[in-house]
Amino acid sequence: MIRVNLLPHRQLKREARQRQFGLMAAFTAAVAVALIFMAYTIISAKIESQLERNTRLTEAIAKLDKEIADIKELKNQISVMLERKQVVENLQTNRSQAVIILDEVSRQLPDGMFLRSIKQVGDVITIEGVADTNARVATLVRNFDRSTRLESPNLVEIKSVITNNQKQNIFTMTVKLKAPQADTEDAALKAAAKVKS
Repeated sequence: MIRVNLLPHRQLKREARQRQFGLMAAFTAAVAVALIFMAYTIISAKIESQLERNTRLTEAIAKLDKEIADIKELKNQISVMLERKQVVENLQTNRSQAVIILDEVSRQLPDGMFLRSIKQVGDVITIEGVADTNARVATLVRNFDRSTRLESPNLVEIKSVITNNQKQNIFTMTVKLKAPQADTEDAALKAAAKVKS
């Protein structure tokens, strides 16, 4: 006996496949939405983390800039203080220089002459004076040349004038201060002797 299936099996299979396809599509769409959501969440978290990091770095940079400005201000203050210290040290070193110069000039000055003015600019001293003869001026130049504190005497001008029926020679000369090497060498030798003993 021949059996004939009258049920619409092809239609049932087609509907089953369509249901299966629909479920697969829905599952795929759900997975895709989940993946997109996860990716969005991860990227948002990373962006937020990077923004927080950028904010921290900006704050740290601002703090460092302020510290750098403070350091520059301190360096400026230190340089000002060092300049003041240098000025004070120079004053301390040179405070007796005028006395030493006047003493040295008076020691080297021969008889028969007197000085009208002494001016110092840096290490150059300009001397103006009056002498009885040119020979006394030459003696003064030689004396300055042999001096331990003065060097390079240079006669700028000498001229004869008659005052009160007497012939006098008015002169202008320059002389330089020697660098105080001997004093520093003596001090160094004394310090070395103290260390040895």
